[in-house]
Amino acid sequence: MKFHTMDDLLSKDLKGKRVFVRADLNVPLTEDGKVSDKTRIEKFAPTAIALSEAGAKVIVTSHLGRPEGKEAKFSLEQIAEEVANEVEQEVIFVDDCIGEEVEQTIADMNGGDILLLENLRFYKEEKKCDEEFSKKLANLADFYVDDAFATSHRAHASTFGITNHVPSFAGFLMENELNALGTILHKPTEIDGGKSGAIVGGAKVSTKITVLENLMDKIDVLFIGGAMANTFLLAQGYDMGKSLVEADMVDVAKTVLKKAEEKGCEIILPVDLVVAPEFKSYEENEVETVAIDAVPADCMALDFGSKTLELIKNKITELESIVWNGPFGAFEMKPFEKTTFEVADFIAKQTQASELTSVGGGGDTVSALKQSGNIEKMTYISTAGGAFLEYMEGKELPGVKALEK
Repeated sequence: MKFHTMDDLLSKDLKGKRVFVRADLNVPLTEDGKVSDKTRIEKFAPTAIALSEAGAKVIVTSHLGRPEGKEAKFSLEQIAEEVANEVEQEVIFVDDCIGEEVEQTIADMNGGDILLLENLRFYKEEKKCDEEFSKKLANLADFYVDDAFATSHRAHASTFGITNHVPSFAGFLMENELNALGTILHKPTEIDGGKSGAIVGGAKVSTKITVLENLMDKIDVLFIGGAMANTFLLAQGYDMGKSLVEADMVDVAKTVLKKAEEKGCEIILPVDLVVAPEFKSYEENEVETVAIDAVPADCMALDFGSKTLELIKNKITELESIVWNGPFGAFEMKPFEKTTFEVADFIAKQTQASELTSVGGGGDTVSALKQSGNIEKMTYISTAGGAFLEYMEGKELPGVKALEK
């Protein structure tokens, strides 16, 4: 897709111009209101800094949490200091996002100043994409920048409605997300002879079926991880003991396997499994690795075995790009983190050696990459959750569509 970028905006004379930036500053807070993970602020900062250096009046907006009306615990004032630290200058805060006080503050700003407005979702009109509310936001700006890919799957006033009333551009983070995902979710075999792959994990086939079906047309190798793999093994006739399975999704799993074969997309499933009687942590010598046709009736599969790990690594060496959403095993508990962490190590090694382009996204995947010490070694990490998943499903994202030229 084609969209206006920050380079397009920065080519204009922005001195004194009002630039309304929709950021994703929905960061986790501690009980006393301190930011516990500032990743999203860090990733947004370059957009604000570039606009400030260009002399624009930078008006930053976001949502935080799911407030019911105006609630102090969801006030963006709590993160103003962290935003100021990242942009390395004072940040003005106003406890509203529309109205006379906001308008007067913007009028009084100097070029280069940065203003943080209050939580957009304090107004129910935001999520409803109310036309009048959208116009009130647009009236604050000469230009609009969307740097919130994480909310682009929602047609809200600040991500969609406003674009009908003011020239709109993608921020650096939005552009990076779209370029990373757009580059990786295609079949390179049609372009340069390389292969692309995807790791899709999770507990249930039912929550990822659309992702699986969409990816078959875009990649060459599909690794199925998590408890989802159990349902696919059940569909192939294996007895999975006490493992988590979706018996009502067996026919769907069979259809996925058949479609993948027809489309030339290779599906990688485990050939051995690490099993244990209960869903809990164990010492390594307390668990057993068995073939997929030998799962004990009183045990459940909680990770992939060493033979599967080697199979996965060998397949990854054939790829030029890979996108990862979802772990392989119950990585939160020892010793079932082994496959997820070792695959993370291997992908990171291949990426650092310029042998692989790697993109990861989704809460569990990001957590696993952090815990394994590999998050900085991937080509790109998406900060989005729902939007990342919907992009992988092939859905049109309203906030992205609105930026098209």
